[in-house]
Amino acid sequence: MNKVELLLHGWDSCYEKEDWYPPLTDALKELSAEQANWRPAGEHVNTIWENVHHLIFYKERLLKRMTGEESDYPEDLTNDDTFAVQSMSTKDWQETLSRLQSVHQGIRDHIARWEEGEFEHIYPNRTLSVGRWVNSLILHDAYHTGQIMFIRKLQGTWPSRRFFD
Repeated sequence: MNKVELLLHGWDSCYEKEDWYPPLTDALKELSAEQANWRPAGEHVNTIWENVHHLIFYKERLLKRMTGEESDYPEDLTNDDTFAVQSMSTKDWQETLSRLQSVHQGIRDHIARWEEGEFEHIYPNRTLSVGRWVNSLILHDAYHTGQIMFIRKLQGTWPSRRFFD
């Protein structure tokens, strides 16, 4: 297995194919907008929706780098800003899930076309290779998927135990 195949395996596993942990699509399955916007009373915890919005921000940023469309982000934009959700209707939740799927697939399509050497490509004004950036996003997805499952356990919408072969 070469580097590109290994990245594709991780990319698919973090989003839709179960490996050592449930993928993001399973963690989001059958969630209503209300459940996605729930947080424990009195706690400062990002909601599921806020976590998904945050994941989309960084995926869209990478995809724009890959397509040469990246633009400058406001100087005052913080990581906390990437969690902000503007509108919270059922339609908005479905659009959020569609955006997530679209950007994830867009990045996957780019990775699938790479030649081995493209893993090491470094975009202008960046220090990490695109392969390392993708690997970091895989880990980032895994981290936030775990948070999403924990929130679902707290709200009673995720099984306390899962069994799989």
